[in-house]
Amino acid sequence: MMDATQSAFRALADPTRRNILALLTRQDMTIAQVSDRFDMTRAAVKKHLTVLSDGGLITVEARGRERINRLNPAGLAPVLSWFEIYDRFWDDRLSDLKTAIERDLQ
Repeated sequence: MMDATQSAFRALADPTRRNILALLTRQDMTIAQVSDRFDMTRAAVKKHLTVLSDGGLITVEARGRERINRLNPAGLAPVLSWFEIYDRFWDDRLSDLKTAIERDLQ
C-alpha cells in the first residue's frame, strides 16, 4: 500500500492528470465534461480520475448517475511537506553563499 506522498506523486507524474487538475481548479466537472476536453476515451479519463482520487488530489461525489470531480487542495499537503525539506536545504545554502559574499566584499 502506498503512503499519501507516494500516491500524490504518482498522480502528479502524468501530464494528462496535471492538466485535469488544472481544469478542476476552475470548476467541478463530471467525467463527461472532462472527457470533452481530451482526445481520449471516457474510460481512459475515468482511469486518470481514479488515480487522482487514489492520490487524494480530487474528491468524487455521486449525484444521481453523475460523478462530480472536485479538486481537493488538502491532497497536495504531502507533496508540499516533501518539498519543504529541499526548500530548507536551499535556504541554508543561499544564506551561506550570502554570508561568504558579504565577507569577501569587506
